[in-house]
Amino acid sequence: MKLNNKIIGLSVTAALAAMTGQAAASGFQLMEQNASGLGNAYAGQAAAAENASTIFFNPAGMTRLPGRQAVGAINLILPSSEFSDSGASRAPGGLPSPGGNGGDAGGLAAVPNAYLSWQIDPKWWVGVGMSVPFGLATEYDRGWVGRFQSQKAEIKTIDINPSVAYKLSDVVSLGAGISFQHAEVEVNRSSFIGVEALSKLEMDDNNFGFNLGAMFNLSPATRIGLAYRSAIKHDLKGTATVTGIPVLGTASTPISAKAEVPDTLTWGISHQMDPKWQVLGDITYTRWSTIKQVPVISGATWALGTAGSQVARFDFEFKDTYRIGVGANYQMRNDFMLKLGVAYDKSPVTDQHRTATLPDNDRTWLAIGGKYRASKQLTLDFGYAYIFIKDAPINRLAGLAVPGAQGNVVGTYSDPSVHILSAQASYSF
Repeated sequence: MKLNNKIIGLSVTAALAAMTGQAAASGFQLMEQNASGLGNAYAGQAAAAENASTIFFNPAGMTRLPGRQAVGAINLILPSSEFSDSGASRAPGGLPSPGGNGGDAGGLAAVPNAYLSWQIDPKWWVGVGMSVPFGLATEYDRGWVGRFQSQKAEIKTIDINPSVAYKLSDVVSLGAGISFQHAEVEVNRSSFIGVEALSKLEMDDNNFGFNLGAMFNLSPATRIGLAYRSAIKHDLKGTATVTGIPVLGTASTPISAKAEVPDTLTWGISHQMDPKWQVLGDITYTRWSTIKQVPVISGATWALGTAGSQVARFDFEFKDTYRIGVGANYQMRNDFMLKLGVAYDKSPVTDQHRTATLPDNDRTWLAIGGKYRASKQLTLDFGYAYIFIKDAPINRLAGLAVPGAQGNVVGTYSDPSVHILSAQASYSF
């Protein structure tokens, strides 16, 4: 039993190094909360209030939606991230690497959104939204050189966001909402215990946050939006399972970790230049720097500590980031609008702390889309964006010989990118 606990401890500690980085704000924060904003690269969404998806971006925007409206959207997201070894990467223990550089760590993901806005009277609106604010994953070819640091890492979050808005005057509207967030994390990786074993970690949690918004009509042509989404802290709990252990076969243990997703503050503007042209802009600040260290707690007595003891601490040193977007809409016909947008998005990851789980870097968006009014009640939106991501160097040295070593991953993620294709239907009734 003592040997069993020690093997589990070494495997769990190494696996959590990857998991907590992914769960604590992996750089996969998702802007794709509707399709109507994608054509503008989500510029000015805190002020746009085109439809009920404003519940996510700025709940005060519901005051611009008469009657009732339902919105449903699907966003197809295809990231691409391929590692190139510098020649210094090694699996621990001299184990072979038949998977080489790991292939493309990206994969297609479908992200849904749904919203309902309801005007109660001339002053009050209520609504509810379903969104996926954090998600996506990295997964490498089996046997790749960095499999002891990460083979597959995935986080899924789902927010249910009931909201309310109040029209204080023709100039000022206010909004607020509560977010119930469910988070799931899964990490698969190899573990070095003299030979190669396989680790699988699964954890989840539910918790609450909130969002606030305000909208100011400076003139019939110009409005400004301010929006805040709170951080949400998760007490993740679950189980780590290690298979392929010599003699013992399989072992598992309960584990826990505290992690959070960051809060954001957004300023947005919308200006109608003339009957044909509308311009949009925004600046979003995300407070990633609150995520510095993530302790890992043992759920059972084992060779490296007692139940409730801190078995590891991970230092991520994320930095605060900003996002700047500019967009334009052109009313080509009474029933069709063309949308364009660009944005620059800073990554919270620094070169010194980049991991195989999180090969993220600064990115630039180029987007195009359209809005077609099919009838008085039905509007269809679609959009496409291509995201250029800077080359991302990695120099992760995690040991080669001792039990628990994760090997060295040294090289560059070259020409990473993301394709996004979205479609949406909005129905007023």
